[in-house]
Amino acid sequence: MLVHVLLYEAGTESEGIHSLELKGSTVILMFEDRDDAERYCGLLEAQDFPMPSVEELTRLDIEAFCVEAGYEARYVEKGFIPSTDEERLMISPPLSNLEVGNWHNHTNLNEQTSSNDQLEDIKKRLEKLL
Repeated sequence: MLVHVLLYEAGTESEGIHSLELKGSTVILMFEDRDDAERYCGLLEAQDFPMPSVEELTRLDIEAFCVEAGYEARYVEKGFIPSTDEERLMISPPLSNLEVGNWHNHTNLNEQTSSNDQLEDIKKRLEKLL
């Protein structure tokens, strides 16, 4: 089965995959629908983050990569509707992120911003979409 993931500098030596830090775990999102992945990229760009490219890879390859790297793979099915605050981050990126050029210098910038502030901002942005 093919999934869509977000890659920075795809095909280069410094290629990196977009990830989230959730409760101390590094999470890689695997989107079923390309449009959902592209929408997520657009939200990243709207927050002035560098825009990753959407790449189609096999789900097994991504899951194997995650196991090897100690990451968690999360599948975002088409039409996904979050039921928790944590799941909302699967359709709307957090306010802060690692710099693309510094992805290998793993520093958790998400801890610098209050999770309540992030959730409030996500709620406001989602309300604007309606």
